[in-house]
Amino acid sequence: MKGLVRLACIAAGAMAVAVLTGCSQRPHGFEVTPSATSVAATQGSSTTLEESTISGIVVDAGGAPVSGATVRVQATTDATYTDGAGRFTLATLGPGSPLTVSAWADGFYCAKSEPVLAPSDGLVLTLRRYQTNDNPDYAWVPPVGEGSCYSCKPGVTQVWLDHDAHARSAANQRFLTMYNGTDVSGNQSPETRFGYARDYGRFPLRPDLSQPYYGPGYRLDFPQTAGNCAACHTPGPAIEAPYGVDPNSVSGVDSFGIHCDFCHKIADVRLDPGTGLPLPNMPGVLSMDIRRPFPGDPERYQLFFGTFDDDNVPEEDTYLPLIEESAFCAPCHFGVFWDTVVYNSYGEWLASPYSDPAYEGARTCQQCHMPSPTLFEGERITNVAPTAGGVERDPMTIHAHTFPGAASQELLQNAVTLEVEARREAGEIIVDVTVTNDQTGHHVPTDSPLRQMILLITPTDFSGQALTLYEGPVLPDWCGVGDPAEGDFAGLPGKAYARVLQELWTEISPTGAYWNPTRELSDTRLAAMGVDRSVFRFEAPGGSVRLDVKLWFRRAYRGLADLKGWTDPDILMEAAGLVVP
Repeated sequence: MKGLVRLACIAAGAMAVAVLTGCSQRPHGFEVTPSATSVAATQGSSTTLEESTISGIVVDAGGAPVSGATVRVQATTDATYTDGAGRFTLATLGPGSPLTVSAWADGFYCAKSEPVLAPSDGLVLTLRRYQTNDNPDYAWVPPVGEGSCYSCKPGVTQVWLDHDAHARSAANQRFLTMYNGTDVSGNQSPETRFGYARDYGRFPLRPDLSQPYYGPGYRLDFPQTAGNCAACHTPGPAIEAPYGVDPNSVSGVDSFGIHCDFCHKIADVRLDPGTGLPLPNMPGVLSMDIRRPFPGDPERYQLFFGTFDDDNVPEEDTYLPLIEESAFCAPCHFGVFWDTVVYNSYGEWLASPYSDPAYEGARTCQQCHMPSPTLFEGERITNVAPTAGGVERDPMTIHAHTFPGAASQELLQNAVTLEVEARREAGEIIVDVTVTNDQTGHHVPTDSPLRQMILLITPTDFSGQALTLYEGPVLPDWCGVGDPAEGDFAGLPGKAYARVLQELWTEISPTGAYWNPTRELSDTRLAAMGVDRSVFRFEAPGGSVRLDVKLWFRRAYRGLADLKGWTDPDILMEAAGLVVP
């Protein structure tokens, strides 16, 4: 068609695309054949293909055979399962090469035997069970300092400290100011005023804006309680008191929020078998089975769950398949408040094609938010504990503890696809914009109801004068009333993607005070694979027209951010610029 200008704007960060689309879902170690280089590195031997065998049996501490156990030449994909009698045979590379042979089964610590010389028969690997109960007197291993995670795994831990918002969940500024009802300077709003109705009893009133006001806060509405925020934000102390921990009171290891040792002590999650979701009113630790060990017991003095079934510290470590499954994330990424589902990134993933193993593009949360390899100081990590007896591994088996999310420009720039078409027709400039959520396994934006995507359409004539909008949507007031140069976009041509909640009693909307009863006014977010098309009609000047289309991600509604003093910058997700003759 004459005069048609079309631009398909995928994402700016090619590396993130590779991360998102290049990951593959596979059980640990059975589909991939190690390269000659990796075999040489892990076995310290020739890479000839002469085959030998190692055979034996896997038993438990009482000598009973363990069927279905995984037996592996450590740090390779040379692995097999034990039969009903606990027996196994491994085909290995290079007779006479000193090898480490490992074993693992569900409910047991890892086991290993070294050195093993192939060919070999009669090898016995003994598995020890880890405890089925939890020790509330256990002292968490700190992420940093003496005897810490950092002291054994410095690279992986530093990556976590530098990038992961879980490490700051207890100190998150938006969380604490919303919890306390303060701004970032510590100024606190007055406690909530309440009215009384014979039919309904006590109910909250709107804030008195004639007084200094710094936004809502849980403690303003419920000053005598701690709430259940700690169940996700400071889960360590919340195990014993999920409704009794004030996040302001935590210290020491717990000041890191969702720290390393906590995550690696989660043995299971409790989900509703009918829905696959956590039960209502069971956020965070309330839906977790935690296994803190017993340091005084020589048989179970430590326990770490991880992603290797051939760990080099069988006295302490074991493999947990769940830790690589999206269900592991469910307890803190699904939350119901007063019968309103507020957090639901896990449920959105569960309802999407990405959760279907039969779907070619199936992805877990970890594959996108913990992408391999782990880069530290520009290099791929191949040994998670290089100075503490660690093993050289394929870097693609070492998950990056970066957890990119709502603050990651790279992730956001690879979340959706933007397409723009513009043409001159019948004295008008017609702009057709399509946003497709084709690269994200849940809604965009997701979880916090404060988050928004803002599509802004800016057409100008040759002199830079904005064109008059004849027909098409404009941005709502909650996008900010004021100077567009300062990010106040209300009334401008565009579209907002957000889930807008309204408080039932005060009718304040949009609101993030979902600890109060709320209702959903609208939800314009894009589900996984969702497509949204908007058409805008503008006046057509005599000369050419410059069209700028931008898609922004915003962490919180402008009015609330101003009250709280939050200064998180908008992140440009997509941009398209073109000229209509």
